[in-house]
Amino acid sequence: MTRKTVRIAMNGVTGRMGYRQHLVRSILALREQGGLDLGDGTVLWPEPVLVGRREHALRAMAEQHGLEHWSTDVDAVLADDTVDIYFDAQVTSAREEALKKAIAAGKHIYTEKPTATGLEGALELARLAHAAGIKHGVVQDKLFLPGLLKLKRLIDGGFFGRILSVRGEFGYWVFEGDWQEAQRPSWNYRAEDGGGIVVDMFPHWEYVLHELFGRVKSVQALTATHIPQRWDEQDKPYDATADDAAYGIFELDGGAIAQINSSWAVRVNRDELVEFQVDGTEGSAVAGLRNCRVQHRSATPKPVWNPDIPATYSFRDQWQEIPDNAEFDNGFKAQWELFLKHVYADAPYHWDLLAGARGVQLAELGLKSSAEGRRLDVPEIQL
Repeated sequence: MTRKTVRIAMNGVTGRMGYRQHLVRSILALREQGGLDLGDGTVLWPEPVLVGRREHALRAMAEQHGLEHWSTDVDAVLADDTVDIYFDAQVTSAREEALKKAIAAGKHIYTEKPTATGLEGALELARLAHAAGIKHGVVQDKLFLPGLLKLKRLIDGGFFGRILSVRGEFGYWVFEGDWQEAQRPSWNYRAEDGGGIVVDMFPHWEYVLHELFGRVKSVQALTATHIPQRWDEQDKPYDATADDAAYGIFELDGGAIAQINSSWAVRVNRDELVEFQVDGTEGSAVAGLRNCRVQHRSATPKPVWNPDIPATYSFRDQWQEIPDNAEFDNGFKAQWELFLKHVYADAPYHWDLLAGARGVQLAELGLKSSAEGRRLDVPEIQL
């Protein structure tokens, strides 16, 4: 085996998602397993270069994990010819400019979503990357969740017949920060800092719907800021100017209708933090982060509406759990592996900056739909 060291600039890994999912559970996990085997006698050894603004945090993180390389000078890192890949997990408002610099420096790009604050910027990134001839990818982690992988198995096997509808419920109660610490950073609730649940979650729903059920043809959304005041990391109150809930209806290619509620102001009364119910002519399924249960047409009960007597059976008990039938790795790590194989072994990979731009487009149109109170078509985009 030949070991090839791959230096990856990782910008924004002092944040929650960048640290936990991308650095620890993806890149460092790859190192713990001995690297990534490309199948041709080559093993990739990822060498992260931590990048950020807070020197003390970077130093402490590097020392904690035994890493040698970190910097607060992103321009110097991008000028380093030994760095092959630039990864971005910064706040959304800082991402677009950083990605442009990385593309201009000839780095391959892997980035969190949304890729930009607007469709025009997202498309420009895709076009710049295409013109530069670099490899580029956007994180679409929900596709690699065990529950959705099981759901895709059902779709590919023809379980549903004709799919009629998709109903999604996502969210949980994010504490305001006054008497209990908030689970999310305060910038998520300030529109001026790129916050808002539509900007955050509609890009996820775009690729989930697009990949599993069909392209989104139209959107009608209603947003709300249910909690108008929150407390920041310094325990100071601030006005929440961004939407913390969004209620969307999406028309899909093929005729299916999707309804997805997203909220940071909802208390969970479901099995998992996100669940999708898919109903088809031949069967239905409910898929979450890890689990998926089904009810086939032949096993569908025949309820009769009668509010005068109590139900004598549990509807939930009439569904069947789908077995794993495989071992599921961390979804972020699984996509990192695919992207690295794309860069160094030319393996196929279609979750690129153009796919990321579709997510930005849907978020932009969702906000516009809510502001104007009408349904909007979602045009196909291209380079």
